[in-house]
Amino acid sequence: MCDTLVALASETPRGKLLFGKNSDRERNEAQVLEMQPRRRGGGDLKLTYIAIPDVAQTHACLISRPCWMWGAEMGANEHGVVIGNEALHARVPAQRRRALTGMDLVRLGLERGATAAEALAVIIGLLERHGQGGDCGHLGRFYYHNGFIIADATEAYVLETVGRDWVVETVAGRRSLSNAYSIGAGWSDISAGLAAQGTGRFDVAAHLIDEARDAVSFGRGRCARGQALLDGAGDALTPGAMMAILRDHGEGADWSPDNTVGRTICMHAASGPRRSQSVASMVSEVGAERAVHWVTATSAPCTSLFKPVLFEAGAPPVGTAPSDTYDDQSLWWRHERLHRALLADHAAGMALIAAERDALEAGFRARIEGADDLAAAVADCWRAAEAAEARWAAALAPARPGGSAYARSWARLNGVAGVVR
Repeated sequence: MCDTLVALASETPRGKLLFGKNSDRERNEAQVLEMQPRRRGGGDLKLTYIAIPDVAQTHACLISRPCWMWGAEMGANEHGVVIGNEALHARVPAQRRRALTGMDLVRLGLERGATAAEALAVIIGLLERHGQGGDCGHLGRFYYHNGFIIADATEAYVLETVGRDWVVETVAGRRSLSNAYSIGAGWSDISAGLAAQGTGRFDVAAHLIDEARDAVSFGRGRCARGQALLDGAGDALTPGAMMAILRDHGEGADWSPDNTVGRTICMHAASGPRRSQSVASMVSEVGAERAVHWVTATSAPCTSLFKPVLFEAGAPPVGTAPSDTYDDQSLWWRHERLHRALLADHAAGMALIAAERDALEAGFRARIEGADDLAAAVADCWRAAEAAEARWAAALAPARPGGSAYARSWARLNGVAGVVR
């Protein structure tokens, strides 16, 4: 389960497009943040499950991908194209036979599209040619169709798919997308196969959506919440405001990670069917001259710091690429010591770190804005973030396992991953 957000440049006080996404996956399914250089292709390209013909030249990409996949949950390329995907559940079952995954399509769009329109065309063309399918779960099986927000400095699109069919909405201002079909009768383009399923300009979302699955994923509810927060930001929709939206836990006064009614934008895993959580987050500010990408490279944005990445400053210092088992050399897993300790008493933990977290991020944004030496500024921000998280983790009492189903579910998954405190 995920949430993706976009606001056109005309909607922001700084006159730059804003993009944000939380990637929600299983709790030990670490996400790899990496900078992929341009690649000279040729021959076959092995993706997560299948191989397809490569292209002669790719664009350099920043991607955030599940540790076991080729494809990416979200990312950006050197030309300022940004893409994030969402699992969608239709009345038509998703294909179980292995084909392209939604994550493969995100990365392929970034590698092959120099504009949002080009990336959109790339994804549609590959979808029609190769189809989508295969198990996209980590420990649990998970099959779904895919939706995407695809954007650059000047425009954005929502693409929703079912099998090899698709529908597109051109974004007019601010747009939220979650785990539910959302394009109604206002679509701007549609595949012939999907158009044939209705009459005239019909409501595609109402035609496709699986109501039972949406009741579990709370996709329409989270989409509406994201849209309300985007709209409610008014003239103050800045990168910091987008980060705050990705940290949203809803309006429940008694919210806690183990007491979530429905699912929230900042997702926390629990026992039972709510096995996913926000494992990585990204906010991009894309202008005509420069794109700055703010990434956590760690789980639970409420417990994480957004740190800057710019193509001209080089690859981010994330340490060893994480797998699904604990590794102290990996930034993602080092953060888990903090994150999982905070779950014991989330409110108390946030009282300890939230003010400093927000102040540090404001300082990072100011530093990048005024930096002459971007590489040095980026490196300083990442060092300060690492030092802060280490202090916060040291200040927290070790989490004590409880007897609830929630506590047992975390104890079991901690054991599977070999998590140490």
